[in-house]
Amino acid sequence: MSALTKGLLGTIGLAGALLLASCAAITPTPPQLYTLTPRQTVDTAAPRVNWQLLVEAPVAAAGIDTPRIAVTRTPTSIDYFADVSWADRVPLMVQGLIVRSLEDSGKIVSVGRDTVGLRSDFLLKTDLRDFQAEHSDPNARHPDRVHIRLSAKLVAMPRRIIEAGETFEATVPVRGPEFSNVVAAFNEAMGRVTSDLVAWTLRVGAAVERAGSDGRPRT
Repeated sequence: MSALTKGLLGTIGLAGALLLASCAAITPTPPQLYTLTPRQTVDTAAPRVNWQLLVEAPVAAAGIDTPRIAVTRTPTSIDYFADVSWADRVPLMVQGLIVRSLEDSGKIVSVGRDTVGLRSDFLLKTDLRDFQAEHSDPNARHPDRVHIRLSAKLVAMPRRIIEAGETFEATVPVRGPEFSNVVAAFNEAMGRVTSDLVAWTLRVGAAVERAGSDGRPRT
């Protein structure tokens, strides 16, 4: 083999190695994706209603409005778990869970995301204030709790009158150092929040509907 041929083969080999390295840099290993499947607890005392509801995606601060899974060590700092992510941006994931929880209650005629553009009797607007794992001890290696806080307003359509507002909150301990325990705590906290939110939405909407049918002004 001539020196020229060896040189060309060496150049090709080097170029191939550089190309592979470049591809690895451009396409890093994707994060492990997670989603939530909270257990729905239906309040048997909640009324069955015959009105339609649309659910807006929650408003959230930039630190929460992301697919990344947030963790805090102090009230004024925010970080994210490495190599893991939610399957969607948090507000869209929470919106879907609220819709599914209302549907699974079996107590409402129709519910959907506001983006579907259907006519509704009520609109549910929410503000996601907290959605993170937390350290009670800033020096601890692992978070010991998950905190979710959601503020909600039920709006009567089409006049867009705010009928009522409430805040729903849950703090659940993380029962082990593995990341699966963090996800389990998120699931439990989200289940508590959505269960309370569903019951409140049905009760408030039913009360507003009764007031309207009795001829009394809505407040």
